[in-house]
Amino acid sequence: MKNLPGFSRLPILLRPEIPMPLRNMTRSMAGRAGITVAASLLAASLAVAGERDRGVLVLTSTNDPATNQVLVYQLATDGSPALSLVQTLPTGGRGGASGNAGILQMKDDFGAVANYGSNSVSELVRDGDFVQIAGRIALTPGCAKPDSVALTKDQLFVAGANCLESHAWPSGIEDGTVVHLSDTSAAQVAVGRTWGAVTFTSGSVEQVGLTNWGALSGSAAAVTLPSDANNTPLGAAFWGDVLGFTPAHSPDSFAVVDAQRNVYPITGPTPPYPTNAPCWVAKGPGNVWYTGNSPGQAISIFFSDGKGGVFYKSVPLPGAPTDITVSRDRKWLAVIYSANGSGYVAVFAIDGYGDLTPEATSSPIGVPAFSGVAISE
Repeated sequence: MKNLPGFSRLPILLRPEIPMPLRNMTRSMAGRAGITVAASLLAASLAVAGERDRGVLVLTSTNDPATNQVLVYQLATDGSPALSLVQTLPTGGRGGASGNAGILQMKDDFGAVANYGSNSVSELVRDGDFVQIAGRIALTPGCAKPDSVALTKDQLFVAGANCLESHAWPSGIEDGTVVHLSDTSAAQVAVGRTWGAVTFTSGSVEQVGLTNWGALSGSAAAVTLPSDANNTPLGAAFWGDVLGFTPAHSPDSFAVVDAQRNVYPITGPTPPYPTNAPCWVAKGPGNVWYTGNSPGQAISIFFSDGKGGVFYKSVPLPGAPTDITVSRDRKWLAVIYSANGSGYVAVFAIDGYGDLTPEATSSPIGVPAFSGVAISE
């Protein structure tokens, strides 16, 4: 997709789901299968109905160096849309991270938030429309200053100043082999289907290997970055086994990387840094990527395939974004930003083309800036 001509709107590329046919079934077998399928569909529909009764929650952290707290906002879309603060949860640790993303993540009913100043990760559990702190996980001895986490079905990954480690999830038991980092500028960890990556603000990206059960294998290899896409890698997210990351201060300020460490740079919004710098990344529906453009005070949108892409457009924000996320169903985007000395959370609705419509924004609560943002449905 490199050097695509200009366009006003690209469709989202979706992979169709093709059901497997039923073969070689006797009538009795088919009848029993029909009953089983009907029961499964009923159970699934009841489960979906139960899920719909739950609210959409947006979580962020105060990152307070003295007493870190998780803030839980609830999105109301009936009548006048609103984003209301419903819970304030002390994590039991200290914040203080900077130049990072992904310090707070949610997956299903479990989440994690790193306590940079306490060398720990607090576990979050959702019950209905309420979230609680379920406990704290200490880092591996010798590892310090966690500033980014990633969650898969069975693993928690934590990146910090000198280590990348994995823990069985949600038990928190140390798992896999710790990867010791020689670079202290880790910005974000992200994990794909068969490999993971860490971005470093100093100017590098490292590929890390996974075991067959999904923990860290201990292997690591540098991703060779081209000169037009190697300045200040920050945000990162995966689309299957394709990594998208932002070399924020480069003219090609977005790039995709395959599992063989081939890098495909994509020119970002112009003029480039310092006017624009896509910094933080969230994977949207289909082939859409969203980035938090801090100096441009915008959400900058890209389209890609596995070997390149194109910048689409920027959606303005009232302040400078510091992290961004997309809901599991790809219907909502949440972004945190700072403006006039206060931190805000904003939620956008995502349409069928990946375009964004403002839905609701939080009120200031006396916190100058937030760190990390996650959506729980």
